[in-house]
Amino acid sequence: MRRSVPAPAEQMIAALIPVPLPRVRPPRPPLPHLPARSTGPDQVEPHLDVGRLDPSGRISARPLLHRLGWPPGHRVQFDIAYGAVTARSNPVGRHAIGATGLLAIPASVRQLCHLAAGAVVVLLADPAHDVLLVYPARTIARLLADQLAAGDGS
Repeated sequence: MRRSVPAPAEQMIAALIPVPLPRVRPPRPPLPHLPARSTGPDQVEPHLDVGRLDPSGRISARPLLHRLGWPPGHRVQFDIAYGAVTARSNPVGRHAIGATGLLAIPASVRQLCHLAAGAVVVLLADPAHDVLLVYPARTIARLLADQLAAGDGS
């Protein structure tokens, strides 16, 4: 019968272990420069536009994005409030304005607001608050109809 002999414990030999090299930390990248806010009466007034979602959930909103000072690549954050999609400028936002100046609304946000491909939306850019609101056209139509029915539309 063979007896198993325990293997000797491994030992490192100091001469074979290289000395760690000093590491130089890379320089921190500079902070991004935010565009200067435009001033003047035309730059602080809210602006409206109407658009239609393409099959990928994108909207052509170039004039409004220009008024907000959001160039292609500008980072944004999407939220939902009262049935509207809210896009706010956020330097660390998960989403960005497309290279061609299109606003791509994430699928999860579109689903929560019941926005299907081809849906007509009303866009409101408010440069004073650095926000873009996207309302389904049916919501605006319902608000106007309710106001008319209440007698406030005169």
